[in-house]
Amino acid sequence: MKLRVIILAVLSLALCAGAGWYFVHQAFDDSGASAAAAARPAPPSTVQTVNGETVVVVSPDAQRAGHIEVAPLAAVMSQSSIRADATVIDLQPLFDLRNRLASARADVATFTAQAASSRSQYEGSRTLFADDRNVSQKSLQAAQATMQGDAAKLQSARITFDGLVGTMRQQFGDTLANAATTPASTLFQRLQAGQSAVLRVTLPGSFGTTPAARIAVDTPSGGTVPAQRLSASPLADPAVQGTPWLYVAQAALPANLRTSARVPTSSEAVSRLLIPEQAVVWYGGQTWAYVRTAHDRFTRRYVPADKQGTGSNRGFIVTSGFHAGDRVVTQGAQLLLSEELKPRGIGTACKDPPECDD
Repeated sequence: MKLRVIILAVLSLALCAGAGWYFVHQAFDDSGASAAAAARPAPPSTVQTVNGETVVVVSPDAQRAGHIEVAPLAAVMSQSSIRADATVIDLQPLFDLRNRLASARADVATFTAQAASSRSQYEGSRTLFADDRNVSQKSLQAAQATMQGDAAKLQSARITFDGLVGTMRQQFGDTLANAATTPASTLFQRLQAGQSAVLRVTLPGSFGTTPAARIAVDTPSGGTVPAQRLSASPLADPAVQGTPWLYVAQAALPANLRTSARVPTSSEAVSRLLIPEQAVVWYGGQTWAYVRTAHDRFTRRYVPADKQGTGSNRGFIVTSGFHAGDRVVTQGAQLLLSEELKPRGIGTACKDPPECDD
């Protein structure tokens, strides 16, 4: 009996010693893990603020994975210019006026010939009447009436012709009126064939001077076409305040199309920087571009959207905020913007394991 009691006591002591050793060892492991976690440095943030600028940090490997590409900024020669509203004019009234003008011109020619003939007949009758009344007075009076009637018809035809010319000049300006009244006019032939279009470009009232002879007009397809100045427009666009001018574009454009034109304000070209279109992203209603300032750092900078290049210089003209040689992101800028705007400080790992079972 005593031996059994002694054996049970020894086993109890052994179990208590083993349990104590387990708990002490587990406590040391937990404290060591906590110390190691506390000693481990926190991973660097991918978005930082340096000298007041927001910097997105992207490793070279991540840049390759995201297909982020950069290109150095180059200087281009450009002219100072402004944006102006432009409307393609419906030329059907001009064509109709020209047809009526051609008919009026034919009437003038016909009545001119008739008036000359009747005057000749009257002069002959008058000579005969004066020569011992070789014709009757009645015949002389008839010849005179015919002459006066033909003269009146000629005068009426000329008034009609001049009125149509005046109407044409009042609606379409001197240059288009001259082209419409000139036989074999190259300008009018191109307009009739639909190879050219006339636009009314409205400049700000403060522009003050005769605009440039050549401008660039935006097309519905997103491109631009050159346009040549014709004359001041005798009619204004009721929807736009300013000074209207007529330009002819060497391309077919839909009638009544409302678009915009870039009008140079100076004849001198200056060196500027061109941000490619593909490098620009929109955020907060403004245009931006990313510049790589180090091998793994990118900074977003403001790009004025009101100074766009045209023709071969498609993009945005800048005069500040960038420098020649800056490496601008031409592919992957939207990815950088998403990374910059990603919410920060929100933990995703479960901090209390027993609560992660749900």
